[in-house]
Amino acid sequence: MRQTSPPSLAIDAHAALAVSKPEFADTLSHLAATVCVASAGKGADSLGRTVTATFSLSANPPSIVVSIKADSPLAALIAAERGFSLAMLAEGQELIADAFAGKIEASKRYLVGIWADWPSGRPRLLGAAATLDCLLSASVEVGDHMLFVGTIVATETSAHADPLIWGRRRYQSLDRTRSLPTLASNGHAPLSPSKPAA
Repeated sequence: MRQTSPPSLAIDAHAALAVSKPEFADTLSHLAATVCVASAGKGADSLGRTVTATFSLSANPPSIVVSIKADSPLAALIAAERGFSLAMLAEGQELIADAFAGKIEASKRYLVGIWADWPSGRPRLLGAAATLDCLLSASVEVGDHMLFVGTIVATETSAHADPLIWGRRRYQSLDRTRSLPTLASNGHAPLSPSKPAA
């Protein structure tokens, strides 16, 4: 009979093999992402934080995942309120990103940018590339973060705003003047005739 280690021992063994925090940060700085603000609460009791660790999970039901520091007031509020909203920031909203990243105290962050409310009462940023309102459907603690799964109940998008990108430890924008080749149906880039060498 094959024996397996208890889950806690397996996690400890994996942690011993993990890369260092600086190596992790340097490597993951190459993973570019849309800058977002995750929010919870209503009115003056709202809390928010700049995040880049978020991703689409499912179209049925429409779901998204956001990662929040487990011991933060925002994580506790998302769990208590059973929901969160997410604003995908647009180019030009760098001051909002900075404010919610901690450069402005929590009580004054919603003074930066133009904010309204979803029908749920959760904060909704105007002028963002896209905004979502979510009901909490699941959560799991991984390391020092909580992964919150939200079922998307409302969205708003802008046809004219490009997303604000974070990569290599700085804000970046989409370069609309440069396009990459489109893949052919076989998954390969189409071949273009090349000029013969002289």
